[in-house]
Amino acid sequence: MEDEVDRLVAAWGVERPDLDIEPLHVLSRVSRLARHLDRARRAAFVAHDLESWEFDVLTALRRAGRPYQLSPGRLLRATLVTSGTMTNRIDRLAAAGLVERHPDPQDKRGVQVRLTEAGRRRVDAAFADLLERERGLLGGLSSAEQRQLAGLLRTLIVPFDADAAEPGPPA
Repeated sequence: MEDEVDRLVAAWGVERPDLDIEPLHVLSRVSRLARHLDRARRAAFVAHDLESWEFDVLTALRRAGRPYQLSPGRLLRATLVTSGTMTNRIDRLAAAGLVERHPDPQDKRGVQVRLTEAGRRRVDAAFADLLERERGLLGGLSSAEQRQLAGLLRTLIVPFDADAAEPGPPA
């Protein structure tokens, strides 16, 4: 069975036989799959009246476990945004009734951001919908093939994740 990437690679093989085009077999497919995943994610979020950034914040709180709360600093680290952006996001989610701010009992000046029951219901439904859509994307693979692919992708991505975790030069 031939796909669009096979045609693309064949054309490059004719046009640039001097180059090793083997990476295209994997990475062009990863890129195309990422576009399909992005569409599935957006559709799941829209179906539950969420933006992707809202889903990111709400799932960070949901994964924290009961009472589904984190400090703004922990939310920053979980979502990789600036403090000003996070403050704006928390404000907007609070106005929508999806999160609440509570005083931090450990730090009189601090706050904890807590998922409301409405926020929990919304993110749980969106997450279940997303998983169903993702299962559809993987439908052509058996469970064993999915596990094998996950392992191969893990091997590929671990060095990038390790680089991202290392502190950069002082500012």
